[in-house]
Amino acid sequence: MSRWNIEPGNTRLGWIGTGVMGRWMAGHLLQAGFRLTIYNRTQSKAETLLQAGAQWASNPRQVAEVSEVIFTMVGFPADVRQVILGSDGVLAGCQPGKIIVDMTTSQPALAVEIAQRAAQQGVIALDAPVTGGDVGAREGRLSIMIGGDAEASEALRPCFQCMGKTIVYHGPPGSGQHAKLANQVLIASQMVALCEGLLYAYKAGLDLERVLQSVSAGAASSWALQNLAPRILVGNFDPGFFVEHFIKDMGIALEEARRMGLALPGLALAHQLYVSVQALGHGKKGTHALQLALAAMSGIDWQTRR
Repeated sequence: MSRWNIEPGNTRLGWIGTGVMGRWMAGHLLQAGFRLTIYNRTQSKAETLLQAGAQWASNPRQVAEVSEVIFTMVGFPADVRQVILGSDGVLAGCQPGKIIVDMTTSQPALAVEIAQRAAQQGVIALDAPVTGGDVGAREGRLSIMIGGDAEASEALRPCFQCMGKTIVYHGPPGSGQHAKLANQVLIASQMVALCEGLLYAYKAGLDLERVLQSVSAGAASSWALQNLAPRILVGNFDPGFFVEHFIKDMGIALEEARRMGLALPGLALAHQLYVSVQALGHGKKGTHALQLALAAMSGIDWQTRR
């Protein structure tokens, strides 16, 4: 029998990070009836959640002091380290028995370090990164990849089920991060193929809507084709997932590959192409903004199709 009894109405949750995805994920927990205390560096980005009944804390430590389970969903490994291990971080406000769940895509080694530091205080720390983008976050159908204590992972299922449809436990601390990095390796070359395919169809003089109609029904179909290609066609490059965050993820994956003695040339190429996207000033756009950079390499302004 679990030593935790996590359920709406009784369990006090904390949430740190209300960005493109985090605001929706936290919102699902609120809608399910969980009591929620939140923190974000920019308070205005949490206003919708506050209006829905969430309580505000002035720093991560205060979130932890009043919460039994604390979720973090921030940007970069440095942010994770500061938010959880900093002097006013989550761990500083934790008493024994509490659970920390980092849902940021981060470094496996940092996940292990956090779990070890937490264990010294009698606290459980899980790494549980997600995939599915803004659409998956908004619709509550993310895929959640979990590493850390198996019993705590299972106890948190009522929370995870609010945010995702696919919830998989992968093993000890860091395992969730490794699973997410494998996901990013898979996505990287798919995004290159998607953008190049659309660029080829355009240059060949085809109607892009008809091309999507054809290829979406065959072997070329993918999540990116279904969700991002329509945005590319209308020139909507708003982020579902930031280019700069994808570059971060690929960089971590390449570091891990070097450590393991793996050659991943496709990932290395995709990483460099995305660095060019950022160099063109599109780092805050969605990952499908790769289309802009690849088109520019062929002398095409994708937004005007000239």
